[in-house]
Amino acid sequence: MEFTCQAYRELLSLLRQRGYAFRNYHNYEEAPRCVILRHDVDTSLSQAVRLAELEAEEGVCSTWFVLLRTDFYNVFSRAGAEALERIRSLGHEIGLHFDEASYVPALEPEEVVQNIIKECGLLSALLETAVSTVSMHRPSKATLEADFHIPAIVNSYGTTFFHDFKYLSDSCRRWREPVLDIVRSGEYNRLHILTHAFWYHEEEKDISQTVGDFIRSAHRERYRQMAENITDLESILSEEEVL
Repeated sequence: MEFTCQAYRELLSLLRQRGYAFRNYHNYEEAPRCVILRHDVDTSLSQAVRLAELEAEEGVCSTWFVLLRTDFYNVFSRAGAEALERIRSLGHEIGLHFDEASYVPALEPEEVVQNIIKECGLLSALLETAVSTVSMHRPSKATLEADFHIPAIVNSYGTTFFHDFKYLSDSCRRWREPVLDIVRSGEYNRLHILTHAFWYHEEEKDISQTVGDFIRSAHRERYRQMAENITDLESILSEEEVL
């Protein structure tokens, strides 16, 4: 499967053709044959919005998991909050993407649960609605095996969704299994598909191009941020000088 917006549209179409109902972590039991679409937002909220809009055009809703502890974006900034509101306005769910590795010292298992609850509370306050799903970012072996049961919060890495469903992921821009062949086969009644909007573009880009373009785009984004805080930034430094 190519990492293009068109290829992703075709995946959604194929799922529909093979009789999979699009469900989430709360209503999957309503459909005997279903797929849960999950997106972990590791680096870019703007790219998440773009793919969320594509899904809405296809009549599909999914769950978008966002980090609170990351150097790449800030959900509490104006731009971040607007991005989350845009995703929600399209009918998607916002969940917490929890990064245990961002805590120093390392968390004990019981502390993982406590901090998930705390971060969900912070994200709920921002969104002014309850956040009731969590996915793990770079989970440790211990966390994967823990099968955390968290009050009022669905763990997407719990036994139900990580083992009872057929789990497929494009992590690091590589499908571990042939996702299109698996969908076409119809072998599994329950699919749990993780994709990262970061990898999908109008035209195919390899991993080096994708990462390189993202790094270079940071110059333009930082320039715009400075322009909002320094009067007549152009007289000090032109945008062309930093690109």
